Amino acid sequence: MKKSNFQTGLLFFIFQYGLISCSGQNQHTKENSLTSSSGQTKKFNEGTDYLIFERVRMLDRQGFTEPQEAYSVLLPKGWQHEDEIIWNSPGSGCDGTFRKLKAASGDGRYSFEIYPDLLYLWNTNPELLQFYQNNPASSPYCGIGEPMDAENYFRHVFVAGELGNPQIIKVQPNEAVVQQMEQLNEESRREMQSYGAGQMTFYQTAINATVRWPDQTEGQVVLGVTVVETVVPNNYNGTYDKIYTSQVTKRTVFRYPASESIQAKNQFSVVMASFRSNPLWNDAVSKYWKDVRMQKHIAHIGTLQLMDEQTRRMGDAAIQAGNDRLKSMDADMRNWEARQSSLDRMHTNFIKTIREVENYRDETGKVELSSGYDHAWSRSDGNHFILTDNPNFDAASVFQDQNWKEMKKAD
Repeated sequence: MKKSNFQTGLLFFIFQYGLISCSGQNQHTKENSLTSSSGQTKKFNEGTDYLIFERVRMLDRQGFTEPQEAYSVLLPKGWQHEDEIIWNSPGSGCDGTFRKLKAASGDGRYSFEIYPDLLYLWNTNPELLQFYQNNPASSPYCGIGEPMDAENYFRHVFVAGELGNPQIIKVQPNEAVVQQMEQLNEESRREMQSYGAGQMTFYQTAINATVRWPDQTEGQVVLGVTVVETVVPNNYNGTYDKIYTSQVTKRTVFRYPASESIQAKNQFSVVMASFRSNPLWNDAVSKYWKDVRMQKHIAHIGTLQLMDEQTRRMGDAAIQAGNDRLKSMDADMRNWEARQSSLDRMHTNFIKTIREVENYRDETGKVELSSGYDHAWSRSDGNHFILTDNPNFDAASVFQDQNWKEMKKAD
């Protein structure tokens, strides 16, 4: 089971302060025609009769000597996007690797956004809490805050902040995501205990929500929260203190005209089910942060003192090793895109309470697409798909391209 690279900041946050305590759609219409055997011409309009999805690849331009693909996702054809992989280096006070993505249709009526993960710290020891407050992290992604579950964070923080106070229509828990978060957090627990961390308890919650803004646009919102409670001895008074480290993750918003909610939810399910993380990038980043945590631990216990330059060189070596593996990957085959990692599966689980997904198969393997469409077509390159409800639509004939083939449903 792979650990999310965006858990690394959570682990480092626990570790760093634990030691102190121990001490849409483009709406222009494109028309294509198909001549039937009777000589009649049938016209199909892109955006109404069918919808084209194209795979977009997101690059890490900061962490490697050359830009490397971190993950990819299917977006409707014609959408524009901005993405960034953010590295907060060791010693920054908010160490970790974060990502953000913003995409929108050409007319701006549909939008999709993934916000960076957030880390919050809290301590029951007043003196240590004051220390945290006097030494704030230099990043907007880390701060001081009491622990709260996913629904409370959504209602009292996210809605009033980034979302701009829309009306809350519906909120429901997502148990499938919670179960997966539990599996991922178990690896974190084992690592932290290997550093001598005290008693640790993980609390995982996740929600799906629907909101509506005054301009009659609607939004699908998903997010999860992991709260780690660590019990540590207070050597000064013989009691115990509790450190709370909270990670808010997968903050995703899909916004669309409220009158087009059915079509929008189908699109949302396609996008969320299509995430593919590059396992070589994941492994390189995870190894980097794990090595940093280990070296910080070694330095803390006094068996080996490492200067920041040595830590940086160690991290660079791990990144370079990952970079070498990336270069050796056969980009044409991309076998990893045909496999769902545990991290990718979480995206799919988030939307299953909104729309089910359907398994289809083409020459590249099994692909998860929205069950809201009756027919799916693929160019068998893993990058281009067409979804339609029209049984008469034939992509190969419409586009005069025999590479388009109808996909078969699979178990």
